[in-house]
Amino acid sequence: MTTTLTRPPVLKSRLPQVGTTIFTVMSALAQEHGAVNLGQGFPDFDCDPALLAHVRDAMAEGLNQYPPMPGVPLLRQRMAAKAAQLLGRHYDPDTEITITAGATQAILTAILATVHPGDEVLVLEPCYDSYVPNIELAGGRVVRVPLTPGSFRPDFARIAAALSPSTRLVIVNSPHNPSATVWTPADFEQLAGLLQGTNTLLISDEVYEHMVFDGVPHASAAAVPGLAERAFIVSSFGKTFHVTGWKVGTVLAPAALTAEFRKVHQFNVFTVNTPMQHALARYLADPAPYLNLPFFYQRKRDYFLQGLQQTRLRPLHTQGSYFQLVDYSAVSSLPEADFCQWLTREIGVAAIPLSAFYEGGFEQGLVRLCFAKRDETLATALARLQRL
Repeated sequence: MTTTLTRPPVLKSRLPQVGTTIFTVMSALAQEHGAVNLGQGFPDFDCDPALLAHVRDAMAEGLNQYPPMPGVPLLRQRMAAKAAQLLGRHYDPDTEITITAGATQAILTAILATVHPGDEVLVLEPCYDSYVPNIELAGGRVVRVPLTPGSFRPDFARIAAALSPSTRLVIVNSPHNPSATVWTPADFEQLAGLLQGTNTLLISDEVYEHMVFDGVPHASAAAVPGLAERAFIVSSFGKTFHVTGWKVGTVLAPAALTAEFRKVHQFNVFTVNTPMQHALARYLADPAPYLNLPFFYQRKRDYFLQGLQQTRLRPLHTQGSYFQLVDYSAVSSLPEADFCQWLTREIGVAAIPLSAFYEGGFEQGLVRLCFAKRDETLATALARLQRL
């Protein structure tokens, strides 16, 4: 019998530039060296036991089959009430609110629903690492506009210069990952002025909406009529309630945008984990957990900052989110990625280089740390960093 040798089929990658992410690399390095992992952005503490009790109740009640495609009605109704109270805008729970499999899926779905091959999408760098691959999967062209180095404020002159008749979408993120800055109402008003009279849409990534500090209220694109009419507002239950592994989020958008969003949503996800949705709907009956979240994380921020004062790292101001940027120029002249690897191996603390959030890297001598950790974890990390 003759065996014919054949070569395997050749696969042309949809994302040829994407490899192993820095987050995977640093987490593996942290595990290898027993380092405190302040690189990845998720808590190392548990959620409220009451929320888990609601999940168990929902499962025991037999709520384990497919829910409606847009999400459990009560959860959408609760989110409509929350948006009306905190954002000052009414969203119809039937036609303008969709429950998603986390914020990352929400952003991908909004891009696939609106961006056609050749359309331009404006992103502000540094930016969350899923934005650019999502745009490329849709066949769009990425237009990068840098936030102002040092302050990470939006440069509206550069944004205006980057807009064109081909701009289909702008993506903004506030509170911002990785810089921990926040947009003001005036910022959103200025963006509304730039987009007025255009067909450009907006994704406003607001997953850290309940982590704004020093008594400053969260500013949302939903509160600006000129933006709300063209915006997908993305939120995350995982970030808000310390359950990032549940992967449940929300998108608020006008009915016409929601109709297109759901066309894609029903085929790339269809619907979202049923008992978690019912649990979240019941848990939202009490607003205290999310209303108190800014104080919870501000205490952690301040504790972490106090400890960093005893190191040679210089912390930048954290206005929101659970991230902290630090300038390490007094410690090392290594490039950011090399410094993070050295810090993990030699000091026992893992961080993420800010350059990873830019195309091709942009060195500023800054790394990102996450303080969404137990006090004991932060204390251990600070004790090690104080050896610098």
